[in-house]
Amino acid sequence: MTDTRRRVKVYTLNEDRQWDDRGTGHVSSGYVERLKGMSLLVRAESDGSLLLESKINPNTAYQKQQDTLIVWSEAENYDLALSFQEKAGCDEIWEKICQVQGKDPSVDITQDLVDESEEERFDDMSSPGLELPSCELNRLEEIAELVASSLPSPLRREKLALALENEGYIKKLLEIFHVCEDLENLEGLHHLYEIIKGIFLLNRTALFEVMFSEECIMDVIGCLEYDPSLSPSRKHREFLTKTAKFKEVIPISDPELKQKIHQTYRVQYIQDMVLPTPSVFEENMLSTLHSFIFFNKVEIVGMLQEDEKFLTELFAQLTDEATDEEKRQELVNFLKEFCAFSQTLQPQNRDAFFKTLSNMGILPALEVILGMDDAQVRSAATDIFSYLVEYNPSMVREFVMQEAQQNDDDILLINLIIEHMICDTDPELGGAVQLMGLLRTLVDPENMLATANKTEKTEFLGFFYKHCMHVLTAPLLANTTEEKPSKDDFQTAQLLALILELLTFCVEHHTYHIKNYIINKDILRRVLVLMASKHAFLALCALRFKRKIIGLKDEFYNRYIMKSFLFEPVVKAFLNNGSRYNLMNSAIIEMFEFIRVEDIKSLTAHVIENYWKALEDVDYVQTFKGLKLRFEQQRERQDNPKLDSMRSILRNHRYRRDARTLEDEEEMWFNSDEDDMEDGEAVVPPSDKTKNDEDIMDPISKFMERKKLKESEEKEVLLKTNLSGRQSPSFKLSFSSGTKTNLTSQSSASNLSGSPGSPGSPGSPGSPGSVSKSTSQMAAITTKGGLVGLVDYPDDDEEDDEDEDKEETVPLSKKAKLESS
Repeated sequence: MTDTRRRVKVYTLNEDRQWDDRGTGHVSSGYVERLKGMSLLVRAESDGSLLLESKINPNTAYQKQQDTLIVWSEAENYDLALSFQEKAGCDEIWEKICQVQGKDPSVDITQDLVDESEEERFDDMSSPGLELPSCELNRLEEIAELVASSLPSPLRREKLALALENEGYIKKLLEIFHVCEDLENLEGLHHLYEIIKGIFLLNRTALFEVMFSEECIMDVIGCLEYDPSLSPSRKHREFLTKTAKFKEVIPISDPELKQKIHQTYRVQYIQDMVLPTPSVFEENMLSTLHSFIFFNKVEIVGMLQEDEKFLTELFAQLTDEATDEEKRQELVNFLKEFCAFSQTLQPQNRDAFFKTLSNMGILPALEVILGMDDAQVRSAATDIFSYLVEYNPSMVREFVMQEAQQNDDDILLINLIIEHMICDTDPELGGAVQLMGLLRTLVDPENMLATANKTEKTEFLGFFYKHCMHVLTAPLLANTTEEKPSKDDFQTAQLLALILELLTFCVEHHTYHIKNYIINKDILRRVLVLMASKHAFLALCALRFKRKIIGLKDEFYNRYIMKSFLFEPVVKAFLNNGSRYNLMNSAIIEMFEFIRVEDIKSLTAHVIENYWKALEDVDYVQTFKGLKLRFEQQRERQDNPKLDSMRSILRNHRYRRDARTLEDEEEMWFNSDEDDMEDGEAVVPPSDKTKNDEDIMDPISKFMERKKLKESEEKEVLLKTNLSGRQSPSFKLSFSSGTKTNLTSQSSASNLSGSPGSPGSPGSPGSPGSVSKSTSQMAAITTKGGLVGLVDYPDDDEEDDEDEDKEETVPLSKKAKLESS
């Protein structure tokens, strides 16, 4: 369909009372069987898809605004608008709507907006129109009362609006305004203020078009100066005519565009400065005023964007070295306002807008502007840059990478941004905070694109760490050459905290790029110098940076930390903090607790071996004692290599023993290592490193119960042999580890109490570390229950018991016979 009369944009009103563009298409009306009625249909001009299908409901209130807009509500909180390219198309569709609803097409609204009582409706219908008093000076009070009384009723508001339109009443009121001002008639001026304010609350586009016309708008503003509640009156007209100047930095040849800019500025001023802040009940009454400004801005941006001559001249003057400073400042301020207006555009239109600016060379122009000495100009350029980064960071990244192939690092756009962040003179670093946020957006991999041919993340991060990172870290490295920060004033501390925040973000998101940079440049050691700062927030930033590195559990980082003894500044800060219970204390303890819970073996060993003496007296938390316990468990594993062979069994989470399939070698292995496993450490497979000790106690306690049962049976056998006059065998147990874990001692004490001569109990002949010299005389007791699978098989219990009895009694009797002989 090529008929431009039917070309429309579809808008919906969002929760923030802003209009969202749903697309451009062509509108038609027709009967839709599914909706059972005449409907409005809009099909997208790009692909013909259906953008809108809305039944023309006989009871829906449709409004025609500005000759090219039709607005209505589909539901309680769902407003729609059609913006027509041509007035003729709007009139045509409006006639269709009025035809369905049985209304006269000359009206601008087809229904009452709010239901009224039947009595009120009957009273209003009995008088077909509203008759206004004659527009005279002595009747202003009567007119003001009529306007005020009509506002609560939607039907009366409609009739009042029609009467004001048809009789040209507003212009007559403004003529009386001039008379009142000449006569200094304050009472009449106060009445006129109430009348004009009431007309605004009628929320009618047709009335706004009269009031905002070139000949009337300044008089309307004049009426609004005389608020009875304010004394003296405000001089809004004086401000608009004398103080506020329209600077045409580039001549605008289109008179319609120029008039639209003037009108929009003045209406915006009325909304923001002149009209009193609307109450909750009045807010929706000014919705048409919001829409009027919104659509004006959309039109202005569109008209400027289409004027290639204007934009070409703008960027030519911006980048021309011959342009004087004052002129360039005006150009930058215009461009900033132009970009601010673009925020009213919808995403697809905004994308086209920024693409146009990019093609015109906005980024090279910004580079020139950021190099200027004028702080105001640089601030405006930063605002423009923020619009570009927030909307399309990939465009900025592509530009700076291309630029790096031609220019030195010092004059790269991104390095200029970093330098402005570092050199911000604001004591609160407001500009630096804004620039740091922009840099963070640029280096964030989450918004980087990946295509089949290239990965933006790899290319840009490679560029950033090669050309820009040294500029970012320069203040940090310059301030940390000694054991304490060389400058520790508040502003420097704030700047370093910002830099650390960005570096911490990089540690989390940039993996090997930042890892190589930190290790090669020894960044962490420099950062930890800031732990000695008098500013707690900076010391905490440094600690957070290290905590983020440790949180990655990367052995490359861990080896670097251990090699450079980088826990020393943290331990010093912890000890210097003393007994104070503050954020520093909690943050340091949390870091060591993380190492303990996650069982980072290399760091655990490093901390205990080097800093245990400094930390052993800390007993108000169990973190450091827990670390020591972890360390001892690691040592025991290393000193007892036979336990390693057990890992493969426990790693499978189940071990099913079948006595019939045991080979002789396996049986010998069980015989020789059984005692070691009784009192040795329970080995947790790697996949279960983070389990608590309680999680593995259950299978161990089962094992110890069975063992106790078997030992009691063995004692009975021994007792019988002693009673028969035979020599009692001597039992000695050997331990392959010299150190018992807490877990082992607890389990042996709890399960073997009451057995003074039992293996592993306190006071038993087999003390830890002793090696049996009389193994030839030791009774070969094979307790197959000594290894218990993590999954038990009840159906094998009887068979197991029979085998165990044989294996226990037979070797004992044989041994007894040999000794007696």
